Amino acid sequence: MKKVYDSAQAALDGLLFDGMLIAAGGFGLCGIPELLIQAIRDAGTKDLTVASNNAGVDGFGLGVLLESRQIRKMISSYVGENAEFMRQYLSGELELEFNPQGTLAERMRAGGAGIPGFYTRTGVGTVIAEGKEHKDFDGQTYILERGIVADLSIVKAWKADPSGNLVFRKTARNFNPPAATCGRICVAEVEEIVPMGSLDPDTIHLPGIYVHRLIQGTHEKRIEQRTVRKREV
Repeated sequence: MKKVYDSAQAALDGLLFDGMLIAAGGFGLCGIPELLIQAIRDAGTKDLTVASNNAGVDGFGLGVLLESRQIRKMISSYVGENAEFMRQYLSGELELEFNPQGTLAERMRAGGAGIPGFYTRTGVGTVIAEGKEHKDFDGQTYILERGIVADLSIVKAWKADPSGNLVFRKTARNFNPPAATCGRICVAEVEEIVPMGSLDPDTIHLPGIYVHRLIQGTHEKRIEQRTVRKREV
């Protein structure tokens, strides 16, 4: 099975359709599949539901899909770094399903593991729990959260071999593994594709069985928040 494609556009060919659910890896701008996001922008696919920790920033990452109005709904934990995200949500133009961060990660992991739902105490007694099933275990109340199964997963890794085994670099691993596993189809972009057999099996973070298509690309690696101190004179 051929997994390596020449471009993000080629890797997404035949996979995109209006109204689909996409799970995207990344945290802020760390480990985001920026090339695949841009290819979705160029394809013009619309009415998207995107499950991702956040929506990038204005003009980069998932922020470009918000600006082009291709996203109808976000399933997210955090909106604070994207002014357009906040504007669309507060004006009623964008539907938003808020998730506690750990709950979102577990919803993706559960979907990838074939688990349709799970109970958690996180969110009990808050707006997060509204409309969800409540159940008591050992004297504590829990709410039912559903696993996420996406039509497509898009993730970013550091290295891969041609069979799709992935290695993530440090904190850029973040949401990428659970996002990758919960998609019916997973497309990964990486910084380097290395020869088969050159990856130590003990260093592989995501087995290639989860990855269906793969591209190598050049990435910007923007810094989301730059904090500096004044130079002492």
